[in-house]
Amino acid sequence: MSTPTTTPTTTPTSPAAGTTTTPLGRMTSLARAELTLLGRSKGALVAGLFVPLVLPLSVRSAAEEMDLAEAGLTPGTLVLPAAVGFSLLFAVYSTLVGVYVVRREELVLKRLRTGELRDAEILAGSALPAVLTGLLQCLLLIAGCAALLDLSAPSAPHLAVVGLLLGLVLSAALAAVTASFTRTGESAQVTPMPLLIVSMLGSGMFVPLELFPDRLASVCELLPLTPVVSLVRGGWTGDLSAGESLGAVTIALAWTVLAVFAVRRRFRWEPRR
Repeated sequence: MSTPTTTPTTTPTSPAAGTTTTPLGRMTSLARAELTLLGRSKGALVAGLFVPLVLPLSVRSAAEEMDLAEAGLTPGTLVLPAAVGFSLLFAVYSTLVGVYVVRREELVLKRLRTGELRDAEILAGSALPAVLTGLLQCLLLIAGCAALLDLSAPSAPHLAVVGLLLGLVLSAALAAVTASFTRTGESAQVTPMPLLIVSMLGSGMFVPLELFPDRLASVCELLPLTPVVSLVRGGWTGDLSAGESLGAVTIALAWTVLAVFAVRRRFRWEPRR
């Protein structure tokens, strides 16, 4: 993974005297500046845009070696949620860790706090380009998987929508948490690795939890990205009960609330010296 390191020359300036601004307008202005900077970082674009498009191919190959019928799944219902998970992890989570850390180390976040922008607006505005990129990428991957893997229409589309939206918010919040204890832009390429590896192996992306031993599956159900993958998969299979759906949403919301609380308490706005 590469981290965007371009010195931001397009930081939003303070509005002219007498000009009234809104939170949405301020965040939109910041998001436009961040999108420009993100587009200049070839490494971030490769990691965020192309890696999630390639990884589902490895899941497709692995699916051919599994007895998915035992878990009531097909290659399509394994690959599609995995593709969404990869996009959330790489296009949103790992990209935003680098964005937050580099902007902090270059004193951009500190300067932004001296203007009208509130702390939540700075974090949300900085995250918007990556979140929207992740959303568009997920929609593209869903369409591609549905076409190439002969998937039928989702049985419970509302579950897939809820899972995707929760995943986008949770990934951004977890990125801010990870950035809070990441010291430099270089280390931002390493600190996201634990969550990336644990999520890919334990959240049902490469191997569905139905094929895990019961005790291990019960532990993996509590991982941050597991409820997102479960909801997206359940949206297509329609085999999630109301209780299971509520449980998945509850776990995702609990992780989101915990991440937001950690950001409010621990996020650093100045360089770690």
